[in-house]
Amino acid sequence: MEKRRNVTAGEIEGLMVSMRDAKQEAILSRFFKTGKGQYGEGDRFLGLRVPQTRAIVKEARLAVPLSEIERLLESEWHEVRLAGFLLLVEEMKALLPKKRDSRDKNLARRREIAAFYIDHARQANNWDLVDLSCPGILGMHLLNAPKEDREILHMLSHNDNLWAQRISVVSTMPLIKALDFSDAIRIIFRLKGHPHDLMHKAMGWMLREIGKKDKDALEAFLEEHWATLPRTTLRYAIERFPEEERRFWITRK
Repeated sequence: MEKRRNVTAGEIEGLMVSMRDAKQEAILSRFFKTGKGQYGEGDRFLGLRVPQTRAIVKEARLAVPLSEIERLLESEWHEVRLAGFLLLVEEMKALLPKKRDSRDKNLARRREIAAFYIDHARQANNWDLVDLSCPGILGMHLLNAPKEDREILHMLSHNDNLWAQRISVVSTMPLIKALDFSDAIRIIFRLKGHPHDLMHKAMGWMLREIGKKDKDALEAFLEEHWATLPRTTLRYAIERFPEEERRFWITRK
């Protein structure tokens, strides 16, 4: 079989720039809060929609070396950075052990990809970049790695960077889906006093995911911590509850 040639960052970025949509660029810039003093201040958009970026990634997957992905992650363009992160998702997906494989299969390489992602976490500088990347990269690695590897989640939760902290929360999604709630609960407990609304939403989202798998586990957490949770976190967590139960938690004194 003929070896597939490597795809460069320049080729990917050039293609994405050629697809620029000024009207959509303005919409995205407002939506992702790029104004002065906002959380996405200074970020620049090409106006590409996520399915367009995914289509480009699909064509280039597993053919872009880490050195070229690094160049994508350093791009000034939001969508180009997203392409870099989605390429890392594809790298991790290809390395995950199959049902009959040992969990140690490709472990060293998976750790390398996860470490590379963490080293570039600050480039995931908006909530969509975090949410579309960390479950499939760090989360899936940790689901298939020794438990001691999960300590990186708690290190990230102590980071002073908003996006690193959000990564620590949202990366627990694959663990939650596998009915392992311990890391998510520990991190949410630590961060429940966080001042930023984007963290309040992320924590509520993960609590809601816990509730989808085990409502009793969610209610046990809420029973202990409801009074100290941000209101946004509480509302997100109970979003799937029947109306009467939602009212109980929201109006509880």
